[in-house]
Amino acid sequence: MRTILGGMLWLPLTALAQCLVVGVSDGHTLTARCGVPGRHEQVRVRVAGIDAPRKGQPHGQRSRQSLSDLCRRQTARLTPRDWDRHGRTVASVECQRMDAAKHQVRTGMAWVDDRYARGFEGLYILQDGARQQRLGLWADKAPVQPWLWRQAGRARKDARVLPESAP
Repeated sequence: MRTILGGMLWLPLTALAQCLVVGVSDGHTLTARCGVPGRHEQVRVRVAGIDAPRKGQPHGQRSRQSLSDLCRRQTARLTPRDWDRHGRTVASVECQRMDAAKHQVRTGMAWVDDRYARGFEGLYILQDGARQQRLGLWADKAPVQPWLWRQAGRARKDARVLPESAP
């Protein structure tokens, strides 16, 4: 069973899929081509349990490159867990026999996403190790979590679009 939404495939939550990663958007989002030869469809996947720096945020490009180095042009094993509000399949992702979430957190390229960490509690140990070794984003004195970065960006955007007061 599969579902297509907006030209993208949604993997059913019971599926275990072998897919080819064809793109990496950021340190926790990739695009994979799944299916059998001649009947491939694309699926956007958010790596479950983590959040990574955004474009324009410190370490954003390095985080994206880290996930790309691990997964791009590789066969990925996807275990769907949920769907997010952006229509992405939230999945555990394994590339080159490595868990992508563990890799990103261990190397300091992503945070454990506290809001969605249920079932991924083991990532906190890896995050603590990366922080102690000052790896990746932990090299900064006070790295800003992506969810706070987005909130601050929305606040700045909202401040720019407020109507001017009448004279």
